Amino acid sequence: MCADFNYLARFDMLYFVSTPIGNLDDISYRAVNVLRSCDVIACEDTRHSKILLDYYDIKVKTIAYHKFNERSSADGIIELLRAGKNVAVISDAGMPVISDPGNVLAKKLIENDIKFTIIPGANAGLCALVLSGFDASTFAFFGFLSEKNKELKLQLENIKNFIGTKILYASKYNINKDLSSLYSALGEVKVAIVSEITKLHENAHIVRLPYTINEPKGEYVLIVEQGKKDCIIPTDEDIMNELKILLQSNDKNSSFKILKDKYNLKKSYIYKLYEKNKNFIISQ
Repeated sequence: MCADFNYLARFDMLYFVSTPIGNLDDISYRAVNVLRSCDVIACEDTRHSKILLDYYDIKVKTIAYHKFNERSSADGIIELLRAGKNVAVISDAGMPVISDPGNVLAKKLIENDIKFTIIPGANAGLCALVLSGFDASTFAFFGFLSEKNKELKLQLENIKNFIGTKILYASKYNINKDLSSLYSALGEVKVAIVSEITKLHENAHIVRLPYTINEPKGEYVLIVEQGKKDCIIPTDEDIMNELKILLQSNDKNSSFKILKDKYNLKKSYIYKLYEKNKNFIISQ
């Protein structure tokens, strides 16, 4: 084990600890040492966490900290910290706060000027992004789609307008409904349906929407590929304003190509706009 054990055992410190998303061996020495040295471990589900804690022979008091008691439990955790206790917060899998309980607590800790830190580790969204093979240069995490129509409509609009790869989570209960919602908003885009990450039957199934899963099981990560249909359609004025900026550091042909690739436009169309507005662009 880590020789830095004593360094980890700081009083009145809260640790958000990332835990395995499948394979129980996917945890760091530091995470195990922190969990062993803490006075209390706040768990999303104490029964679920017991499997991990027993696996590493961690015998520390556990308390429940989940979405149904998040606000009241956050106050109790702060009182423990003020009493000089070390507290670790873990979710069922992955990093707390990321589509899991912890955000309320983090905000309250900052409001009360109480220090906290993270013990990094597994994250399902990033693992799925790598497994998809899709472009990882620009991406955004959108979490779970809402079951409320008004919120769902806003989420889908944000997803549609984002130019880059999209990462979403889905449960077995909503996966087919979510795939249908994505199809209605984005059309026939490519999606990697990733499941059983780090487990024996790990799978990244790449499909083109519409698509339906027969007999869904467990949790899923959906990676939506950046496609031409995701691009925001610019106005002629937008194109000319962007062209004006590009021409400050690029030649004309290079500037045209950048806009052509970015917005999936014909080069002849951009050229005609340039000729029509050349005096305007040069005079600005």
